[in-house]
Amino acid sequence: MSRPASLRPPAPWLLIVPSLILALFIISYPIFNIVYQSLHEVSRFGAIRDFTGLKNFYTIFDDPAFLDAMRRTVVWTLFVVCGTVLISVPVALVLNQDFHGRGVARTIIMLPWSVSLTMTAVVWRWAFNDDYGMVNVTLHRLGLIAGPIHWLATPELAFPVEIAVGILVSIPFTVTILLGGLSSVPGDIYEAARIDGASAWQQFRKLTLPLMRPFINMAILLNVIYVFNSFPIIWVMTQGGPDNGTHILVTYLYELGFRLGRPGEAAAVSLIMLIMLFVFSMVYLRIQPKSSGEAA
Repeated sequence: MSRPASLRPPAPWLLIVPSLILALFIISYPIFNIVYQSLHEVSRFGAIRDFTGLKNFYTIFDDPAFLDAMRRTVVWTLFVVCGTVLISVPVALVLNQDFHGRGVARTIIMLPWSVSLTMTAVVWRWAFNDDYGMVNVTLHRLGLIAGPIHWLATPELAFPVEIAVGILVSIPFTVTILLGGLSSVPGDIYEAARIDGASAWQQFRKLTLPLMRPFINMAILLNVIYVFNSFPIIWVMTQGGPDNGTHILVTYLYELGFRLGRPGEAAAVSLIMLIMLFVFSMVYLRIQPKSSGEAA
């Protein structure tokens, strides 16, 4: 017979209190510092000066570059996350099958995950170079282009190229999550479905997709947080250019704080990014139980 909660010893709570206090400090101190700086005038070297209230927020909202970066961040996150999940699901399904060389195929898919994102961005910047880049050379030899295409010199081309690179570098992580989910799905249900005459598409739609939904939801949430704050790809490939045409919020924040010497406004941008991510996470997690209940 279990004892009432009021009579249980407090030992478990006492054991986790030190870690809880440390975690709260690590999380709360930077947030407090960001809020404090966003409400003050801050010198180029980080010295806190006069209290300015919401002036930093008014300044960045009056900046067209900030509004463009916010809109572009939403587009960047939406396209990269959707593209990543749409590609990763069939890749994970193939890698989950039992075939000769599956281990090698899985290693090839996961290998890019072990490479630094900055180094990956450098390689892709070289690949899209106007004169000696692999992409232009290959397209020219195939007779698809007559002259070099300036991939990273115009925003209309540079931003879609960076979205494509963002999708490619996000696939290994997403496939790993989905493979973990597929490994937990019992094979007996597929055998029973085949006996009942279910086609491959019906098995995917009626069995695999519902059972994989928690893992897909996890992949979407983690990818949104990861892609929303992804800095190296855009900064290494174009540094927000040309003509500020590829800036997202995180690169705009970096330029404000470290190139233009406006840390107070950069703190305001980072606080807005934190609020956007927090609101999305809360709304997304809130609607998932309702979706699961309706599906059930």
